[in-house]
Amino acid sequence: MILTQVKRFSVKIQLVWGILAAASAVLLPQIFHAVGVVSGTGPLLGKVFLPMHIPVILAGLIFGSFAGVVAGVLSPVLSFIITGMPDSALLPFIVVELVCYGLAAGLLAKTKLPVFAKLVIIQLAGRALRIISVLIALYGFGSQLNAVSVLKEMFVVSLPGILLQWAVIPLIIYRINGIKTKNG
Repeated sequence: MILTQVKRFSVKIQLVWGILAAASAVLLPQIFHAVGVVSGTGPLLGKVFLPMHIPVILAGLIFGSFAGVVAGVLSPVLSFIITGMPDSALLPFIVVELVCYGLAAGLLAKTKLPVFAKLVIIQLAGRALRIISVLIALYGFGSQLNAVSVLKEMFVVSLPGILLQWAVIPLIIYRINGIKTKNG
């Protein structure tokens, strides 16, 4: 019964953990950006490995939808205010995607699906909503975004990040469940 025994957390607890997840989602990309500065790749590593996504998805899976949504909203906004990243043109789309990740993760947390299946559904939902929001911006508001480059970044450039999430998130959830099982 992996992650079917998710405890219900109060709104206050979810808010606190959502804020902490947002803080880690702001700090984690800075490690990748620092490596990018040293290696000469600049901010590319953040786009490739998607480090902001991991704490948001974990917040939803572990603490619920509200925590995931809080982390999903605050992470990119605080990161933009503090670091200027993500780029202002992409910020609304990243907020939409991360909010969807947090919400979907919370909604799927108690299902009996394997963690990996939940993760794939979460990723597909977030990416689909981001594509829809980009299309609305392009065709509804006449945005100057290049749809091909946005899609390329979402699926080709960030493939290592998607694979990283597949490797890391299930391991963390299984480890947490093992601790919960031992401690009752």
